[in-house]
Amino acid sequence: MRPFLYAFVLLATLHNNLLATESERPNMLLILADDLGYGDLACRGAQDMRTPNLDQLFAQGMEFTNFYANCPVCSPTRAALLSGRYQELVGVPGVIRTHPDNNWGYLNPKATMLPRIAQDNGYHTAIVGKWHLGLESPNTPTERGFDHLHGFLGDMMDDYYNHRRHGNNYMYHDKTEIDPKGHATDLFSQWSIDYLNSRRGNEQPFLLYLAYNAPHTPIQPPEDWEQKVLQRESGIDPQRAKLVALIEHMDDGIGKVLSALRQNGQSKNTIVVFTSDNGGQLNVGANNGLLRDGKQSVYEGGLKVPTAVAWPGKIAPGTQTTFTGMSMDILPTLFQAAGIAIKHPIEGRSFLPILNGKKQDPLRTQLFFCRREGGLRYGGKTIEAVIEYPWKLLHNSPWEPLELYNLQADPQEANNLADTNKGMVNRMNAAMRLQLQKGGRIPWQRPSN
Repeated sequence: MRPFLYAFVLLATLHNNLLATESERPNMLLILADDLGYGDLACRGAQDMRTPNLDQLFAQGMEFTNFYANCPVCSPTRAALLSGRYQELVGVPGVIRTHPDNNWGYLNPKATMLPRIAQDNGYHTAIVGKWHLGLESPNTPTERGFDHLHGFLGDMMDDYYNHRRHGNNYMYHDKTEIDPKGHATDLFSQWSIDYLNSRRGNEQPFLLYLAYNAPHTPIQPPEDWEQKVLQRESGIDPQRAKLVALIEHMDDGIGKVLSALRQNGQSKNTIVVFTSDNGGQLNVGANNGLLRDGKQSVYEGGLKVPTAVAWPGKIAPGTQTTFTGMSMDILPTLFQAAGIAIKHPIEGRSFLPILNGKKQDPLRTQLFFCRREGGLRYGGKTIEAVIEYPWKLLHNSPWEPLELYNLQADPQEANNLADTNKGMVNRMNAAMRLQLQKGGRIPWQRPSN
């Protein structure tokens, strides 16, 4: 064979092998609920809840009973999830909002977002739903690693049907502002189905990030879903009924998305992850199980979230683990499953061996949590926590003393040991100060023009 012809055949063979490898890479479907309580699924113990689709998803894969959101509020957890880093290290220690005087984060334009790495490794990337990491360039989804956007740029919607925030329309299809009709949950579910249908038969693997705004306030389920709960659950508190209906409505939408995945023949090679960005909001009726407190708080009820991962033929169904993970560990895990290397430093670590039924050392010896916020409750300061199991040191208010708990003996955080274990307080507080110093090196406000 002539040398140039041999080289051509060799290159063609390598190209075909590369395509075959890419076609075998798993698709990734990451579903994020907004403010879903640790106990607010039927499979997590909610007696007044009917969530058959998420119950089935949890039963088809591995449930994590000790999984932590990176932060007890929205933007920081999303920043950690998509960067694989502690949120303050990418400039998002607090919630990104419309008005500068109430804004507590600015996604570092230089931070490498993991969807970009998926793009660079042959994945088609899409976000459907809530972004909440920036309202304008350079921090819009299509500039930060997503090929496709169909969703909402802002924080919360003031109404699930008109999709406005402070009178602003943040709903976009790629780079075009849109004004669709319908309940946001229905729209996000249908747009995800549309995306999956558009990828049917395409050998290029995809990463779909489906980020619902349910069950975030306002607690506004469709009327027929609310009436169904009221009729079924005799004596239920009306406020709780609304939240149950909003979650059940989301569950129904997730069921339709998973059905489309099956009908398109995509489910056999798709890793599905479900989690929440933080714990449930107690004053609207959320159920965080036996955990203390909820959203906004660095007690366990604000940080622990219902989480499951399913992958047909790879993850044994009906399995459960107490292994500890955080939001920032999810994409590194999916990337390892896909053979994608992350070549820059991140704090996120893969828990793929656990998914494969193998033993694995803890991902880290210390878990840090930080949240910055304004108003009279926080004054622009931070609250924070560090876990070095079984010990947890936390500062849940800038105006209150440090608290220390032994999570093994006291998972409900009822017995504060700070006064009787000063040595542990001092040691863990020193570690927390170092973490705060690291975050302090990263700007978290948009530069002035």
